[in-house]
Amino acid sequence: MDNALQTLLTPNDNIPAAKDMPIIDDDAFDYQGYQVVRGEFFAHTYEPSFTFNQFKVSVNTACIRKLPNVEYVQILVNPEEKKLVVKPCLEEEKDSFRWCTAKQKPKQIKCTIFAAKIINLMNWNPNYRYKILGKLIKTEGQLLFVFDLTTPEIYIRQMNKMGKEVSSRKATYPVEWQNQFGVPVSEHQMNLQINIFNGYAVYDIKATAKNDSEIGDERKQNDL
Repeated sequence: MDNALQTLLTPNDNIPAAKDMPIIDDDAFDYQGYQVVRGEFFAHTYEPSFTFNQFKVSVNTACIRKLPNVEYVQILVNPEEKKLVVKPCLEEEKDSFRWCTAKQKPKQIKCTIFAAKIINLMNWNPNYRYKILGKLIKTEGQLLFVFDLTTPEIYIRQMNKMGKEVSSRKATYPVEWQNQFGVPVSEHQMNLQINIFNGYAVYDIKATAKNDSEIGDERKQNDL
């Protein structure tokens, strides 16, 4: 067991209620058949999230507050594992972009091609807003936000009383979640295990509405 987790699970004998609470040894307990309830089913205002909305992307305030000294990041995507990583980096690194305002507030960044690629990869509706919860992890000394694209909150756009199209404030979820609480424990433990150098592509989300061939030609010229 991780040392930090072990510390959290050690009873505090300075608290009478904890000292008096009996602990039952049960080595026969088995996680088989249990599902870890999805975090999306709980309130998560302070959890890191990444949003796709009308071909724009943004992180929430929680992301920025967890890394208050970070100004520039890169976006990495693993198309096979359907995971997205936000990786802090230096301004001068290739494909870096500023992820917040000068006052450390979230900002929406237009990225037509990148968003279209993700929408196509995940078979999403381009008219809907998708929010993905994530976790801050540490790998090889590097802090990263990891987001699972297969577990989005979906906000459907619909007409309001004034006849204006607006995004619903109530989230819906993938239909396959209807008859489950979450994923099996064994699968859950593997979900955030990543290697950012294995199958990940770095995206420059500052790209405007240009086709792939145009972007490829520009990069070839820049490399000369």
